[in-house]
Amino acid sequence: MAQNNKGKILILATETCAYPGANAVGQAHSTYPANTYILKVKSPVMFPEEFYINCFEKGIDGIIIMSCGEECPYPGAYKALAKKIDNVYQIMKQRDIDIKRLKLTAICTVCIRAFLKEVNDMNRIIEELGPVNPN
Repeated sequence: MAQNNKGKILILATETCAYPGANAVGQAHSTYPANTYILKVKSPVMFPEEFYINCFEKGIDGIIIMSCGEECPYPGAYKALAKKIDNVYQIMKQRDIDIKRLKLTAICTVCIRAFLKEVNDMNRIIEELGPVNPN
């Protein structure tokens, strides 16, 4: 059996926008790499900063936070999330983890092309960078 040497990508997909967008990808019979794991979340702002670092330490090589962007149904959540991710970038730099491994993006309920582009872009990044080696 051939071994999959691609790094793992975790997607945090908001239940109101990005997760239905991921569903639309499947309904359109489009495909994306099997090394992608989608977690449906109410709002990614609820995850503490250390969550992302722990993911990298446990073998996740790239994380895409697919949110509703400014269309978030929770007032102020997107701005708080963006600020939190800026803090995570600082922690990543301190631990010598390339910040390209974490991406915050807005995906709508029908954004099939955008969803596929983000996944494929992250795959290219982790292929280029190789596995995470946090300190």
